[in-house]
Amino acid sequence: MSTLTYTQSVVMGLLQGVTELFPVSSLGHSLIVPAWIGGSWEKLVTESNSPGHTPFLAFLVALHVATALALIVFYRRDWVAIIGGLVGSLRTRSVDTPEAKLGWLIVIATIPVGIVGLVAEKPLREVFATPLIAAVFLFLNGLVLLAAEVLRRRTSASSGRHATSGAGRSGHAKDDVTDLTYPDGALIGAFQILALLPGISRSGATISGGILRGLDHEDSARFAFLLATPVILAAGVLKIPELFGPAGDGIGGQVLVGSVCAFVAALAAVAFLARFFRTRTLYPFVAYCLVAGGISIALFA
Repeated sequence: MSTLTYTQSVVMGLLQGVTELFPVSSLGHSLIVPAWIGGSWEKLVTESNSPGHTPFLAFLVALHVATALALIVFYRRDWVAIIGGLVGSLRTRSVDTPEAKLGWLIVIATIPVGIVGLVAEKPLREVFATPLIAAVFLFLNGLVLLAAEVLRRRTSASSGRHATSGAGRSGHAKDDVTDLTYPDGALIGAFQILALLPGISRSGATISGGILRGLDHEDSARFAFLLATPVILAAGVLKIPELFGPAGDGIGGQVLVGSVCAFVAALAAVAFLARFFRTRTLYPFVAYCLVAGGISIALFA
């Protein structure tokens, strides 16, 4: 990885910061984009496939940590309230505030992907971390987002036909994240497991899960970003020590520059998406994933 340039670290940092939060898969793009460019860029991905030597993936995890820090900064008031709610809940042995309920929803929703990730993340990465397979999963990611929107519409239409006068939301719709049940939280959290496959978006999967459990797009996105924070941060804490070994030789400066770029890009991306999902849907991202995935499959096949 001594060939990693500052230009590459800046581009990959900006790419990571945006695609981690946009429902289009950061890991998938980190494999596909260098392969699109070719040359020394493609070599970054090729080096990551060397057994026992994964400097590029270690570099990407450092960028993930920067993204998680951006989420913490953006949702800092939420996290202060959530942590306070959890502490109060443990003290009183009850869940009697919305903040405590949200905190326990996040804890429960994190358990499925935490268990599966510890067991299967490395084998899945070794098997599927190629540009072609990432392109296939990116196309499938578009179908997942499309399915969530289609099912949401059908559910809303069906509920609307049977609703009493004045009922504007579907029968299972939630007015707020804290209206979710704990099984709902576990199910939405389990959607994150799909993101272990390069090309499947973590935020896209969890936003889809939230929509299917009755949240609107805005609340689904907020819950997805809150859920992503501890998972991304934990993965970084486990992986970053590799950068202090042979995997990090000669790229300390590039890692730092890339991480700063990822932080700034992620902060801008989450601010944009928080506004976007107040009135918009997943359909623009459906179109992007299907087109980009399809073209990439044709290119790499």
